[in-house]
Amino acid sequence: MRIIAGTRKSLRLATPKGEGIRPALDKVKEAIFNILWNVEGLRVLDCFAGTGNIGLEALSRGASHATFIDSGREAIELIRKNIAICKFEAQTTLIPYAAATGIAKLGRESAQFDLIFVDPPYNKNLVNPSIRQIVDASLLAPEGKIICEHFPKEVLTPPEGYELTDERKYGQTLISFLSSNSK
Repeated sequence: MRIIAGTRKSLRLATPKGEGIRPALDKVKEAIFNILWNVEGLRVLDCFAGTGNIGLEALSRGASHATFIDSGREAIELIRKNIAICKFEAQTTLIPYAAATGIAKLGRESAQFDLIFVDPPYNKNLVNPSIRQIVDASLLAPEGKIICEHFPKEVLTPPEGYELTDERKYGQTLISFLSSNSK
């Protein structure tokens, strides 16, 4: 697993030892950023962050700050290690809680993000509830995007006021892009 582009291009990241963490594949990550194209100056939230792979890629490509949420002990250690490998300590925040708790915390702080990545464990039916929590907490900035990586059999239902703007399938991975339709 590596950073694909930007200031930390080709930097190798620490990877999980077991099967409990499923980092985004390089080809999927590259496809996401090819669709997004420019992330310069954006504030990023990486929910169910795992290794921090997606948020760190965004920082390497010019995002101004990344916030990571994950509650797994191994995931928290990997995120911290990968932040240090990339030397992004000053541009990151790690919230070591379950996604629902972390999202609620950010909502109480009135935090807002331009890009929100949601990559919950497959087959747990967490995509729609997570998106609903993000919307209810008003975490998405105007003109922002929510990007979900999920199992194709888990049908994403955009909340009221949001629309599915793009969807791409890569094997057993579906990437869905959501935006507010009240621009």
